[in-house]
Amino acid sequence: MLAPGDPIPTFELKNQDGDTVSATDLRGRTTILFAFPKADTPGCTTQACGFRDEMPVIEAHGARVYGISPDRPKALKKWQLKKKLPYDLLSDPDHSLLEALGGWGEKSMYGRRYMGVIRSHWVFDEAGALIDAQIKVSPKESVAKATDLVAG
Repeated sequence: MLAPGDPIPTFELKNQDGDTVSATDLRGRTTILFAFPKADTPGCTTQACGFRDEMPVIEAHGARVYGISPDRPKALKKWQLKKKLPYDLLSDPDHSLLEALGGWGEKSMYGRRYMGVIRSHWVFDEAGALIDAQIKVSPKESVAKATDLVAG
């Protein structure tokens, strides 16, 4: 798990359009990176639309947002269009970045244990260093905490 001041892990992932986004692309501006289990599900939609609705505040403070999940780019694009999400969604099908960030781990539902995305977010500064990490956070808390931090 990353600690404050740690650099964002090196990565190259496809976004919803099939374009490659890398760790170096996240430098230059404060960046909120949020992890969600599956596109177009209720909690994920609450989180993603919450960030969408807060974009005026986030952008006014010079920051940007990226979402990340194991979903394929095609599914991410469909959801992005459906919900009018104004930011990139990154596809991490082998969950390598999610694991490096601490957003992949054991979960349980109805007594069954399995590995999956742990709803989380991370805020990185302009240099790509971690400012804050919220692991296992509710969709609404994720949006509020990340936006409050960016807005100072």
